[in-house]
Amino acid sequence: MPGTDRTQMALPRFSGIPTFMRVPYYTDISELDIVLAGVPFDGGVTARPGARFGPREIRNMSSMTRAIHHVTRFNPFDVCRVGDIGDVPFTDLYHLERSHEDIRRFFEPIFAAGKIPLSAGGDHSITYPIFQAMAPKQPIGMVHIDAHTDTWDSFKGSKFTHGAPFRRAVEAGLLDPRRTIQIGIRGAQNSDEGWRYSLESGMRVVFIEEVEARGMGAIIDEARKFVGDGPTYLSLDVDGLDPVYTPGTGTPEIGGLTTRETLALLRGLDGLNWVGGDVVEVSPPYDPSGNTALVAATLMYEILCLLARRFE
Repeated sequence: MPGTDRTQMALPRFSGIPTFMRVPYYTDISELDIVLAGVPFDGGVTARPGARFGPREIRNMSSMTRAIHHVTRFNPFDVCRVGDIGDVPFTDLYHLERSHEDIRRFFEPIFAAGKIPLSAGGDHSITYPIFQAMAPKQPIGMVHIDAHTDTWDSFKGSKFTHGAPFRRAVEAGLLDPRRTIQIGIRGAQNSDEGWRYSLESGMRVVFIEEVEARGMGAIIDEARKFVGDGPTYLSLDVDGLDPVYTPGTGTPEIGGLTTRETLALLRGLDGLNWVGGDVVEVSPPYDPSGNTALVAATLMYEILCLLARRFE
């Protein structure tokens, strides 16, 4: 199998057209194995906006990405064809549910063609229409890294905000709560509704205090057992990390994961049956340094390595 065209990676990192990790831009997904895409949408936020600018800044900072993983010596670009297919085009940007329909329509041919998507958001509401586009025959499992469970019901009249995607996915029969683990949860709430729904539906909720008490190794072991060998999706909200590392996000919560802990967690999930992933909630206006986008780009590379393993 031919690998990824790495011509653009040989350019100086300050030059060339910005794409995720400097891979080629494609319009024909048939030529790809793993599809990188941006979802510049933050119409589902309940607090600070700005995640619509996330994909563009993640692309910029991903110019720092190199090919060969320094721990595993694995090069995902050698074993499969990776390309950037651009951003979801929105036809009705100021209508939340119609924008979700745009996202669903964009991803449907990707899944229909048997490709694996890795997306950059955008707020976390985008994951639900991606699941709709997947339309799995059986509900999928999920490893969810976040400060929040995102299983609330409604906010100010909408059931499709970034606080509700995984409740909607369970209700629609797309997500198996008994194969869903949520890691890094924390922060006071005005209601325990989200935590309660996750637990009562069968999800495994790992609060950040448990991560600290048991250690990341134990959490990794449990996550692997909990999702098993069935199809599994990886969704990473950058507010799962402490805002010391990712201040540019819409709903920051102190006391979160460190970058090293997050890297260890992702690397410990190698070999699972991954069907896709996303990195969401990067809001560049709240981090002029660009560090949040750099963290997100680095974590996208780590997730790419996980997804590419199946092509070895």
